[in-house]
Amino acid sequence: MSLEIEILNENLEVNIVRTTFMANESNIERKWYVVDATDIPLGRLSTVVASILRGKNKPTYTPHVDTGDHVIVLNAGAIKLTGNKASDKLYSRHSGHPGGLTQVSAGTIRAQRPERLIELSIKGMLPHNALGSKQIKKLHVYAGSEHKNQAQQPVELDITNLI
Repeated sequence: MSLEIEILNENLEVNIVRTTFMANESNIERKWYVVDATDIPLGRLSTVVASILRGKNKPTYTPHVDTGDHVIVLNAGAIKLTGNKASDKLYSRHSGHPGGLTQVSAGTIRAQRPERLIELSIKGMLPHNALGSKQIKKLHVYAGSEHKNQAQQPVELDITNLI
């Protein structure tokens, strides 16, 4: 908050004007984080990563501006699905043609394309508009423990303290 004091000479009154900080593209600093998803429940991982992608962990958070950081998620294949979610949780899509409904269980997605499971979970926690589209592009998910973003010098983030 910036604080400006205007002193009016005629009445000697002090008028305090407070303004709220609004972030814009010129004053946003983006960092890169690496998160290991081994044996972490899917929902708990997704909420923390979605919060970082939105920028809610920063004091400069502004709801209508993309202030978030880049997140690299490793070991997506080792994500934990609690309870019977591997068989009972279904992801649906429709081709638009009659009888074109396709349902796939979370366990099948985890076995075939584990990156997609995390991407779907996090995408559902972001805004469903153009801002959310910009924020989801800062998510990089890899099934294994190797990633191709070493040039950005990402910082290891211990997610067990945040959940």
